[in-house]
Amino acid sequence: MNVSLAFNNNMNNGKVSNTTVDVVLVGAGIMSATLGVMLKQLQPDITIEIFERLDTVAAESSDAMNNAGTGHSAFCELNYTPQRKDGSIEIVKAIKIAEQFEISKEFWSFLVEAGYIDSPQSFISKIPHMSFVWGEDNVDYLKKRRDALVQHHFFKGMEYSEDHAQIEKWAPLIMDGRDRGHKVSATYMDIGTDVNFGSLTRSLIAKLQQKPGVNVSLNHDVTDIKRNKDNTWQIKVSDRINGNRRKLNAKFVFVGAGGGALHLLQKSGIPESKGFGGFPVSGQWLVCNNPEIIKKHDAKVYGKASVGSPPMSVPHLDTRMIDGKRSLLFGPYAGFSTRFLKKGSLLDLFTSIKFNNILPLLAVGRDNMALTKYLISQVLQSPADRLKALQEYFPAAKGQDWTLDIAGQRVQIIKKDAKRTGVLEFGTEVVTSADGSISALLGASPGASTSVPIMVDLISRCFKDKAKTPEWQAIFQKMIPSYGQSLVNDETLATSTRERTSKVLGLV
Repeated sequence: MNVSLAFNNNMNNGKVSNTTVDVVLVGAGIMSATLGVMLKQLQPDITIEIFERLDTVAAESSDAMNNAGTGHSAFCELNYTPQRKDGSIEIVKAIKIAEQFEISKEFWSFLVEAGYIDSPQSFISKIPHMSFVWGEDNVDYLKKRRDALVQHHFFKGMEYSEDHAQIEKWAPLIMDGRDRGHKVSATYMDIGTDVNFGSLTRSLIAKLQQKPGVNVSLNHDVTDIKRNKDNTWQIKVSDRINGNRRKLNAKFVFVGAGGGALHLLQKSGIPESKGFGGFPVSGQWLVCNNPEIIKKHDAKVYGKASVGSPPMSVPHLDTRMIDGKRSLLFGPYAGFSTRFLKKGSLLDLFTSIKFNNILPLLAVGRDNMALTKYLISQVLQSPADRLKALQEYFPAAKGQDWTLDIAGQRVQIIKKDAKRTGVLEFGTEVVTSADGSISALLGASPGASTSVPIMVDLISRCFKDKAKTPEWQAIFQKMIPSYGQSLVNDETLATSTRERTSKVLGLV
């Protein structure tokens, strides 16, 4: 049975007071689920209210079809390894993301062993990760990238080839119908993974809401957040089914509401929220409907982004396991919508414009004309245009084997920049009040794949005194055995950690 079916519209079972709780989590996605489980492990008597505006868990940013990339470990994502002006490759970000993903796997292994997840196969699968390029300059870049990455132990075992026959063995579809005279190259990492964050989130929320002191309310919209005189927070909530309204107080609030986080952060009025804006980017997938084609491809094949395109739009021919069924997607095709959520309002962008962020918004518009032109071109694409883009990766593709589906909505961060008034960021950023009583997650990729280290850092910042106690430190180390150590600098620890998590998660 789909886990989400077990949730009622309002699971208020009397376990939590309607007046004051320790923690309110806004949004029932992977970030809130991860934070909720961690806090419940660290302090079993903590009281938590989770509010989700939709009628099911993980239906916005976290679900499989809405997530632009799964299992981000920097094995194949070329935008994490830019080429410097001197031709060398910058790999610092790739190393950081690879470490963050290994930490996430540690926590997920703990969850399996602790009974939060009944079967790791329900959310994680072994799927090779590949990068694939063509053309003299791109081939030269990919070889330099591979040579740079394999110097670090995270990327040992990365294979490289310019041989058409070898690449065909790795991924037959990308060579089917390709001119053998074309210069191409690919890298291959056998230990790549696919992660269904929707399935993972539903498992965690289902287990979490069984714990004493935890309440999950679906179809409930958080409409306002205001600070009380005692520095707690008053939360206003509206039931989207019957219109009933409710107020409660919380000692700590986390806003993990995807694109909806910016509006709530602005309503909180904290000084740290000033100057932040959002730039929405929508997306679409081509989804294969031919089982014979689907079973021929077993890899996540990432290419290079088009000039001016956002990193979340890096094209990939992507094998995914969704609810136990193999799927094949290509995209995402970017687009523009003024909505901040897939099921949001067309007024979202306009209502987010404030006096304190209008200059950063204007500056970003001035400095990102290439992005604007790219999004316009994507919106105007015809079915023939989309098929042509697919055929760059799968030359023999036929239109009748693919259907168009809507991907998720992403809101990229716009914030003040001392030099240019405003800058567009494509990562994730946690905005926290000075006293640590409220925190919000803004941004997109790599997001879900790095949710665990993001939440560990958030707890360390927002629960400073408790996080430093021997009791909490011991629990952190139980949840994440490498906690307090560096997987980047300690190859022996990194190797043993990867071996252990691979075994627990069924990836060997």
